[in-house]
Amino acid sequence: MSASLTLYHSPTSPYVRKVMVLLHETGQLDAVTLRGVQLSPVHPSTELNEHNPAGKIPALVLPDGSVLHDSRVILDYLDHQHQGTPLIPREGPARWRRLTLASLADAMLDAAVLTRYETFLRPEDKRWDDWVLGQFSKIDRSLEVFEQASGELEKHFDVAAISLACALGYLDFRMPDLNWRRDCPRLAAWYSAVSLRPSLQATTPTP
Repeated sequence: MSASLTLYHSPTSPYVRKVMVLLHETGQLDAVTLRGVQLSPVHPSTELNEHNPAGKIPALVLPDGSVLHDSRVILDYLDHQHQGTPLIPREGPARWRRLTLASLADAMLDAAVLTRYETFLRPEDKRWDDWVLGQFSKIDRSLEVFEQASGELEKHFDVAAISLACALGYLDFRMPDLNWRRDCPRLAAWYSAVSLRPSLQATTPTP
């Protein structure tokens, strides 16, 4: 099958990783051509901006030339393109619960990425410590919720689990001193188990 979709891609982006994990899980890798881009808020990609004015990845170019952006939108689209069990429940309370958990995982990830930008890209004399502490508070509160929901997470590997696994992977990749496992032993056990899935093994970022 020839690839009919183009994904703007960076192997270290946790948002791109979510999409790649879903492609692995649903057997759609052959339908997508990866187009690599390296960017940051201060080093945009002109090519990407032509397709996605927000200048963010992932961005997915469809066969008709239209473009989807934001990982949540792309996940929803791709989940409608395979014949297996949906990874985003189609209706009912399960849909809203799993999407809410996925949204919380994304919020934790957003806070981690913003912290990375503040502490790595911004000049040291312009960094705002209280703002960074506020982002860490969001991460801590989210981790507390997921620690309590660890039993629920074990039941399905779906959009919520994918989003959370990629967020935790980013914490390990960019904030290895955070030591979130100390306060979240059940969540740590869940993550240790799901990290063995081929989809997560194949998409683990490397420095």
